[in-house]
This record gives sequence, C-alpha cells and structure tokens, in this order.
Amino acid sequence: MLAAMFLDMNSYFASCEQHDRAELRDKPVAVCAVATDYTCCIAASYEAKAFGVKTGTAVWEAKKLCPQIRMVVARPELYIRLHHEFLAAIDTCIPVKAVHSIDECACELLGNERKPDVATRIAMTVKAAIRQRIGPALRCSIGIAPNSYLAKVAADMQKPDGLTIVQQHELPDRMYPLALEDFSGIGPSMLRRLRTAGITTVEQLYGLSESQMRSHWNGVVGARLHRLLRGEDVPGPIIKRRSVGHSYVLPPDLRTIDGVRGVLMRLVHKAAARMRHLRLWARRLEVQVELMRAPAWFARTDVIPCQDTQSILEAFAAIWQPPKGTPIRAGIVLSRCIHDANMPAPLFECEQKRIALSRTMDRINMRFGTNTVYYGGIHGLKAVAPLRISFTNIPDPSMPW
Repeated sequence: MLAAMFLDMNSYFASCEQHDRAELRDKPVAVCAVATDYTCCIAASYEAKAFGVKTGTAVWEAKKLCPQIRMVVARPELYIRLHHEFLAAIDTCIPVKAVHSIDECACELLGNERKPDVATRIAMTVKAAIRQRIGPALRCSIGIAPNSYLAKVAADMQKPDGLTIVQQHELPDRMYPLALEDFSGIGPSMLRRLRTAGITTVEQLYGLSESQMRSHWNGVVGARLHRLLRGEDVPGPIIKRRSVGHSYVLPPDLRTIDGVRGVLMRLVHKAAARMRHLRLWARRLEVQVELMRAPAWFARTDVIPCQDTQSILEAFAAIWQPPKGTPIRAGIVLSRCIHDANMPAPLFECEQKRIALSRTMDRINMRFGTNTVYYGGIHGLKAVAPLRISFTNIPDPSMPW
C-alpha cells in the first residue's frame, strides 16, 4: 500500500541561482559560503557534477576539475523565498504534511490517492505546478512508497527530475541493488560499524533481526529502522533541543587575531538572540578557532543559566586567549540548554535588567531590521556571519540574527 510522497528539489541552491540568473542556466555552477578558494562548495549544479564537483569539494579543486565553472556566493534569502514558493506550488496539488529541510518535504496519500496510477498523476501535477508557478530551472525528484522513509530513498533513486514508486509487494527485493549509504541513518561511522560486523550489502541488512539491528545501533533507533525498512509507518522520535551554535569561515581580511575575536563576538550576538527566540537558557559556552596548518584552539566554560547577550559576552571574554596561528574558521556553541518552562524567574534586579535589555533589542531589530541596535564591540563587523541555512533548518529572515 502506498502512503507517502517525498519531494527532493534537485541541486537546490545551485538551481535557485540558475533560476534567478538566466546567464547561469545550463552552465556549471557551484555555490560557496564566502568568496575564497579556501572554502568548499555547498552545492553544485548537475552541469558541474558532470565534472566531478560535488558538495564538499574545495573551491580550488572545483576550479581545477572544471575551469569554466561559475562560483556564486550563497544568497540564503533567495533560497528561503523560493522554498516557500515551491511549498505553495505543491499545496495546490496535495497538502504538504512535513517539511524535512530547505529542499525536502513529504505529503501523505489518502484514500484513492494510494493507487499507483492516481499517485503518479498527482506527482506529475506537482512537477507541472512547480514548473509553471516558478520556472523550469527548479526540478524535483519524487519518491512514492509505503512510508516517508522509503519514499525518501525512492526519491534518490532517479535524479534529476525523477519519479520512482516502490510498492509494498516489491520489498525488500527492490532495495537490494542500492548501497548501504543510500539509506538515511547510515552515515560514515555507522557504515564502518556495519562493515566491521560483516554487513556490506542491503540484502544482508534486511536479513538482520530487530534485536540484531537494535544491537548494531545501540538502542531503539535500530529497532525503528528495522520496521521502517519493511514499510511500516513508525512515528518519529521527539527531539528536545539542547544546544545552539554558529560557525563562520573567515574571509582573508579577517584572518587575524582581532578579526577572529570580533567574529566570535558577532556569533555570540546571533546565538544569544536565537536562544531567546527558542526560549532556552544556556549553561555552557564552547568556543573553537580552526587554524591554518596548526591544531585548533578550543575553550569552554560553565555559566549560570543565562540567555542575555551581555552575560554570554562576559563569559566569552573570561575564556578568550588569542590562539597562535592564522585563524580560518570560528565557531561558538551554547549548550546544556534548559527551556523556559523549567527555569525559575530571575531573582536579582541586575539579571532582570539584562534580560529585559536583550529582549528589547530583539524587538527593535525585528521591527527595524537586523543590527539596528547592537553592542559596540561588533561595530564594523555587524555584517559578517550573515544569514545561513542548514539543510535541516529554514531560518526566518525577519528574525534578529
């Protein structure tokens, strides 16, 4: 029985650039976070992939593989806008049940929609709606299967612009030609663990019992995956957020001690604002600076639960020591977080004032634009570490970070 449809927008960031800039269409294009050869490609068009360029390829290497490649600095606001546009296009054909990432979503098939011919017709209608409402540069691969997990696997089986249906009676044989790493939940470390146990094929994976998979995954994740692989519809786990972090690859002009310190302060501003938006309080600050041809510098400190920017900046100042070497990436993580619901109200007036000040800054920045007000320590660096998108989080551009 078919129950789920999964949509994966092909080479999404690169396709967005080709959609927005006609001169990039049908050309090899790669998207990078900053304009430097010493970062990596975060997306590549299919024309670039034909030359061996892929996500994670160093920019200098991409230029060597494909001398005519066009490097484009990422524009997150464009990708977010088109994300909402393609969701709206899909909704004209079938309701979107869940958004899995900036370029992926799932729909539920109900009643008559579960018939293969009807599901196929809906999928083709979705493709046409995206093409007509947005443009031909944005294409998607669609998978249809008994659950969303297998529908995602099916969507990856034919790219670009594919449509793959996997029916219950085809399991597990239809999956056997795939590689273990084609399945969500089998990353590099899990792949090594399975291979060490002598499991190298999908057929061997399907041959494992539920208890054996529980053992290999060290818990209920393995048992859940055992059921998903067989087409069962298993609810996902409830995930409680425990940390908030930001990192930034430094452009050449900021690869100095003063530059990296200012960037880290800017990242504190961003992370603290997100903490307040998520109603979290941090109990630990971790700071890391990656250095060129030298071991990374790392420091951390436990803090009294806080979410105001000033307290976190003071914690950063207390542990900061200029690293020896040329910094190339900076990052901070606020961890061991507690939700508002589990936090008592601040007792001391100084704490109350700090929180009130930070929340007032957030309201001003949301109304008048990011960085309308900020601490003077990041003046001159307020534009660094701009909006970024992880594939599992779609930020709101109106938020004050």
